[in-house]
Amino acid sequence: MKLLHTVAGAALFALTLNVFAADAAAPATGTEAEAQAMSEKALAEVDKNGEAAFETFKKADGGFQDRDLYVFCMDLDGKMLSHPKKPELVGQNLLEFDKYGEKLFQNMIATAKSTESKGWVDYKWPRPDTEELTAKKSYVMKNSKGFFCGVGAYAAAAAAAPAAPAAPAPAAK
Repeated sequence: MKLLHTVAGAALFALTLNVFAADAAAPATGTEAEAQAMSEKALAEVDKNGEAAFETFKKADGGFQDRDLYVFCMDLDGKMLSHPKKPELVGQNLLEFDKYGEKLFQNMIATAKSTESKGWVDYKWPRPDTEELTAKKSYVMKNSKGFFCGVGAYAAAAAAAPAAPAAPAPAAK
């Protein structure tokens, strides 16, 4: 009986370590799929509540901020309407912004004005933790109120996303 308790205790301990290891392995940054899902959720929020949604986007516990993922919104003339991480950008026209070598907001506006009114835009942006210029992409969507919102994911996060399972190896003959 003592052996059974020891084995059961060891198994429980190993399971506990595995759970902690899984939490530690969780990516510190969001993935492209998570960014797109949050952007789609933001579209529904704006379509329902208009610019009042900006207050929800600002709240850390409002469901629109997760790790490095957050919702930003801009009008089709380049004016930033909402940005929870860089509120100093709100009200600024960023149409000609090219600090990092490209006019990313013009590309976002073009995507929002496209036939589909949504899509991915690639650019470079500083990482919030290191300020290192890093490849990033945002999924932007034009809403029924006439502006667009987007959510971006850093390229490293996309690489860290789980890969599709490999096909099984053929059986040996």
